[in-house]
Amino acid sequence: MNDERPEIPDTDPSTWGTPEGRHMIRLLWDPPEPAGRGPKQKLTLDQVIEAGMAVAAADGVDKLSMRNVAAKLGVGAMSLYTYVPGRDELFELMIDRAYAVRSMPDRMLPWREQVEIHAREAWDMYQTHPWLIRSNLWRMPLGPHVMDAQEDLYRAVSLTGLPHREVARIAGLVESHVFGVARSAITDTSVSSNTGVTADEYWDSRSSFWGTYYTPERFPTMTAIWESGAFEQALGDEIEFGLARLLDGVEILIERRTDR
Repeated sequence: MNDERPEIPDTDPSTWGTPEGRHMIRLLWDPPEPAGRGPKQKLTLDQVIEAGMAVAAADGVDKLSMRNVAAKLGVGAMSLYTYVPGRDELFELMIDRAYAVRSMPDRMLPWREQVEIHAREAWDMYQTHPWLIRSNLWRMPLGPHVMDAQEDLYRAVSLTGLPHREVARIAGLVESHVFGVARSAITDTSVSSNTGVTADEYWDSRSSFWGTYYTPERFPTMTAIWESGAFEQALGDEIEFGLARLLDGVEILIERRTDR
């Protein structure tokens, strides 16, 4: 969710940024081909990225390290630095690779349907790669897959005819909504896995609260909602409900702009 571009200097583009940053951009956009001459390399950058994703999927991002990735590949940790500068740079490459699973909507569809498809593709991406919840929406890699997805979401929202500032905000709200629900769901699953205590077991362990401190007189609204069964909502439903309300608001905004 890169809302603002930095001021571009009037100099040779090959000198912009830092040496480390320039190297990262080259890895994302123009990764080196396997050497045609000299000693044959044991690995490829793609294999290193895939191994990093496998470690994150199996053990979580906290276990993502050059040592663990090297162990997954059956090589020494130092050999990985031939392909990627370090753990943080590897994580950026992994994020961009994960975004490759997203499909773009049919451009002939109405703007709202296109945005809904983007949201559902993001939701599916987080289910496929749960470790993505450890990424930072405000510092996403400037990689081809991330940028293509963002560009197409901005394009879809731009079909509303709203000013660019509002287009950027709406796109950000859509991404943040999906990310937030995904993070809650995946975090709960992770906690259950790490502690061995499921959500139901957690609440059962604290069931004394309901017979001691909880009273319908003090919490009448919560009681009514509970008795109606409204708290039992599937996470997919939460995504759709929040997205619908968000886009309803966008349509109201469009109508107000038109009336003016």
